Amino acid sequence: MKDVIIVGAGPIGLACGIEARKLGLDALILEKGMLVNSIYNYPQNMTFFSTSDRLEIGDVPFISHNPKPTRAEALEYYRRVTQNWKLDIHLYEGVERVQKNTTVFNVKTTKGDYQAKNIVLSTGFYDLPYLLNVPGEDLPKVSHYYKEPHPYFGMNLIVVGAANSAVDVALETYRKGAKSVTLAIREKEVGQNVKYWARPDIVNRIKEGSIQAYFESEILEIKPKTVVIQTPEKTLTLENDFVLAMTGYQPNFSLLESLGVDFHSDEFKTPIYNTTTMESSQKGVYLAGVVCGGLKTNKWFIENSRVHAAQIMQSIKAG
Repeated sequence: MKDVIIVGAGPIGLACGIEARKLGLDALILEKGMLVNSIYNYPQNMTFFSTSDRLEIGDVPFISHNPKPTRAEALEYYRRVTQNWKLDIHLYEGVERVQKNTTVFNVKTTKGDYQAKNIVLSTGFYDLPYLLNVPGEDLPKVSHYYKEPHPYFGMNLIVVGAANSAVDVALETYRKGAKSVTLAIREKEVGQNVKYWARPDIVNRIKEGSIQAYFESEILEIKPKTVVIQTPEKTLTLENDFVLAMTGYQPNFSLLESLGVDFHSDEFKTPIYNTTTMESSQKGVYLAGVVCGGLKTNKWFIENSRVHAAQIMQSIKAG
């Protein structure tokens, strides 16, 4: 019988495990993928918007070579944190079902069965991309994830989106030799929240014609050698080798719903929780990190949700 089972071994899940250890609680972290799985899936050359001190957890210093740490530095840091605190983590063990029996949670995973008095959901949002829902989206040339520019050298590339991910992809693939880079953007302009050093860059590349951008436009169909785009003026058919749909991601609502967590009746499907204890509407079920924002996945980051860990574990400790 565990005091708490934490679902998700991202930075906030690790922070929860650390706070549990500090308070003498018996905690188990379950992760369906690898350690900090979401960060691993970031582009290889990605630089964080936050400074390293804002990514620190567990009183372990995060030293980076530059003011903004890289993906590789973050992976190394969270490995070191995990080893330093000797956290009990089961990696590559996904949660299949959680059932509550009076005051006990029965957790079935891909590898075993566990019991806990409390559950913390720190599942992030990076595993479920928003789909375009257009014909041809299932073609091999379409991806909702991006790792590095090399595969797109000499290729005609369409990038969907206008936020940080789309801008980073467009700029990097353009500079690494893509034959052509085209942005398909539903909005009237590049997102205002794009990193301050990247937004002027992408705007200028669009102005000079190095990167083509179609605003207030959307993809109608993806074909093996072309893509059909609807612009405000007309329908275009563009030669295309690859489509990178940087359309964002969403939390695992099905897990929350299966546990009986209630939601606000807002457009973002925000889960209901106590802002002091982070306990959801279901007693014994706590929420931590990005999952607290529902569809508003840009509300919570590592730097402003680290505090959830202490709030949760102090509530559990108090009984």
